[in-house]
Amino acid sequence: MEIRIIVPEEKKLDVFGVYDEKIKELRRMYPSVKIHARGSELRIRGSQGDVEMVKERIMGMMRGEWDPLEAAVEEYEEELPEDGTIVTFKKKIKPLTPKQLEYVRAIEKNDVVFAIGPAGTGKTFLAVAMAVKYLREGRVERIVLTRPAVEAGESLGFLPGSYEEKVYPYLIPLYDALYSMIPYDRVRRMMDARVVEVAPLAYMRGRTLSDAFIILDEAQNTKTVQMKMFLTRIGPRSKVVITGDITQIDLPKHMESGLVEAERILQGIEGIEFVYFGKEDVSRHHIVKRIIEAYDRFGK
Repeated sequence: MEIRIIVPEEKKLDVFGVYDEKIKELRRMYPSVKIHARGSELRIRGSQGDVEMVKERIMGMMRGEWDPLEAAVEEYEEELPEDGTIVTFKKKIKPLTPKQLEYVRAIEKNDVVFAIGPAGTGKTFLAVAMAVKYLREGRVERIVLTRPAVEAGESLGFLPGSYEEKVYPYLIPLYDALYSMIPYDRVRRMMDARVVEVAPLAYMRGRTLSDAFIILDEAQNTKTVQMKMFLTRIGPRSKVVITGDITQIDLPKHMESGLVEAERILQGIEGIEFVYFGKEDVSRHHIVKRIIEAYDRFGK
């Protein structure tokens, strides 16, 4: 179904807002509806129910009875309630343990958060959820997800394919988290527009990352120089989350992890917080917690 609405000149500011900001917010609220603005004309296309809902909203804007920007502010104020529920494009995500809730609160409060703990504790998943939340709210302009391309002692030089093909397997967990929170086709459009970027850590060198939510995953496998390089990429109005498990460092034995060193150097700096997870925070299959406990006993 498609309809056209001609907005009177005297109502254009009420409907379009400054630089079409109200129309942009309408598009965010109703992603299944295509809203095209040209001059004083709006073309709305989608299912009959959705189109009629958007039409009613626009009529309310003309009458001065409803404003999408005011509605958005009220909505965002409710998106991180006491239980830490995070609203993404596809679903609501709720922290499952007190430590996960502390983590979400720490991200809201600080510019840089380090999350350290075993696999399965939600470090990466919750960080991506918060990044999507910030993008959805317009608090950042883009999301940057990165990982060092070093795991299990493997050398990229011996793997077939281009550099991008070689590093893709290392980035799959980040793609998986994104696709669980944003529709697949929308993620692809965002990546084409560089609103969402998933790239190996080496691609961060020489850049300044402003107005961005940046996540460095698997940070235990960064070298000291890589961690310093990454931390000095942070630009204005950006938020950074760094995740890692210091029990699973895959660097050569003689090489210190950049995450371990950062933990020593950056403690106590205002705006930086360290959150430590334990096996009690594992939120994967219940058997994962038992596996971690068994390895802990064996190590001791």
